[in-house]
Amino acid sequence: MDIIIRKAQPEDAGAIINYMKVIGSETDNLSFGSEGFPISQEEEAGLIHEKNKSPRNALFLATKNERIIGKASIEAFSCRMAHRAEFGISVVKAEWGRGIGRKLLETVIQHAKLHQIEIIELEVRSDNERAIRLYNNFGFVKIGAYPKYFKMNDSSYVDFDLMNLYL
Repeated sequence: MDIIIRKAQPEDAGAIINYMKVIGSETDNLSFGSEGFPISQEEEAGLIHEKNKSPRNALFLATKNERIIGKASIEAFSCRMAHRAEFGISVVKAEWGRGIGRKLLETVIQHAKLHQIEIIELEVRSDNERAIRLYNNFGFVKIGAYPKYFKMNDSSYVDFDLMNLYL
């Protein structure tokens, strides 16, 4: 089965919303749970349309048998911060450890280089060893920590690491 990495289109909005519900139920590494990200299909389609209007921003989907199994986004800043961009990634749990995240990250880095982005920034749970290992393998470095970044349902806090990749 071939994995296809492609840019998201507005017509992917419904599938993306369903994907977000799936990944939200599989991990506590995200800012939302099984309810998914609180956005309508129309709003998601509009966001994708706006993102696609800027060549520097991108939402990439990893699909397998036409089903979304991963996604990665890069959002470039503007003005005096135009050399920087924020990065986010997720993969369905059934595909963890199969190179999907690596393929998505490679795609994002190629995109960043093509569009003169010099620094890719991310935040990751400090205890998410699998993701941190992936980022370190690509040359990301920890530049700091954000204590109490998440507050969980049980009122406990989770710290996050701040990481940058200097291209």
